[in-house]
Amino acid sequence: MNEQTAKQEPTPLLAIKNLDVNYGAIQALVNIDLTVYAGEIVTLIGANGAGKSTILKSISRLIKPKQGQIHYQGQEITPLRPDQVVKLGIAHSPEGRRVLARQSVLDNLLLGAYSRRDRLGIKADLEQQLLIFPRLAERRQQLAGTLSGGEQQMLAIARAVMSRPQLLLLDEPSLGLAPQIVREIFKVITQLNESGVTILLVEQNANLALQSASRGYVLEAGKLVLKGTSKALLNNERVRQAYLG
Repeated sequence: MNEQTAKQEPTPLLAIKNLDVNYGAIQALVNIDLTVYAGEIVTLIGANGAGKSTILKSISRLIKPKQGQIHYQGQEITPLRPDQVVKLGIAHSPEGRRVLARQSVLDNLLLGAYSRRDRLGIKADLEQQLLIFPRLAERRQQLAGTLSGGEQQMLAIARAVMSRPQLLLLDEPSLGLAPQIVREIFKVITQLNESGVTILLVEQNANLALQSASRGYVLEAGKLVLKGTSKALLNNERVRQAYLG
């Protein structure tokens, strides 16, 4: 009798199980189960208020869940502080960019590496980000608050990458930006992924998000209602009618 070796499922880089989050009396997330594997771009799509940003804030520990577990590299991170999560290799580029307006571009970037002590590595990564984002190189001494919206978004992403994350949480990177700038931003997102950074992407532009990602989840009113490959979701009639126009 021949022995058949069962294929083992790879361990997810990120695994969320039974996650509930409340804002006061309002339940923002209901029984969320979600996985992200190393090397993927996974996207969360849904209407405003569906709970997409709340998932990212729960992962980065900016919000305390009512119940559920979040595991990163097999370790439960639900009880950790935000700074501890960053040190483990998770970076969060938030909605609205949240750059330090009265600090220079350079100071914002260096702040992204606050948890690191490898000076030579920080210097090399700083130079790398200025190569990736030449507009930031041109404006390195400029106050971040005087940058255009697109430049601030570039700065927010570059600042997050300065912590050398394995998992990058991106919240609405195209929000309010001109189409040409959006194309530039998503080109960089693809390059980051190809360099080894796993990405969990929240994006209002569902068509663009699904074209960039390998898999996706659809949220409605705090609940996951659909999941699948990007191709399957792009061809799903419910998704097409609700989110793809």
